[in-house]
Amino acid sequence: MSTAYRSFAHRVEIGVPVERAWRAFTDSRVLARWTAAEATVTPREKGRLHVIFGSGMECDALIDVLVTAQRLRLILLPTRGMPTADAVIVEDFLFERTGNTSVVRLLSSGVPSVQRWVTYYLAKRRHWELALTRLKVFLEKGMDQEQPPPRY
Repeated sequence: MSTAYRSFAHRVEIGVPVERAWRAFTDSRVLARWTAAEATVTPREKGRLHVIFGSGMECDALIDVLVTAQRLRLILLPTRGMPTADAVIVEDFLFERTGNTSVVRLLSSGVPSVQRWVTYYLAKRRHWELALTRLKVFLEKGMDQEQPPPRY
């Protein structure tokens, strides 16, 4: 068994206050609007985040660390399409305020560096790149804001 692991990092700057970026990850209604319709989150330590993305990629994770509007660390659970291993895969989201702008960083680590994990690793890396870009557009267009009912 190999002891080498793969990791990657993504960074996105979003033109909204950090509280809105944080809410996009910790409010099931908002999470479902930018990720997938059946996304759910229980936002507390030892809580859970579960999303089945349209591409078939799944994120089922325990929330290991939760520091409001600063950090959300996930420990991934085995899902369909994930090779079996004793690996501990971590997705660590860091939220930073820079004026009225947010910086969201994802540090992903723990994917075994063996051939049978290559497809999973590349798909996950690409998926998060696209998802964070989608999050940026979603928030900057105000799609997370409650819309008042139409006036007739």
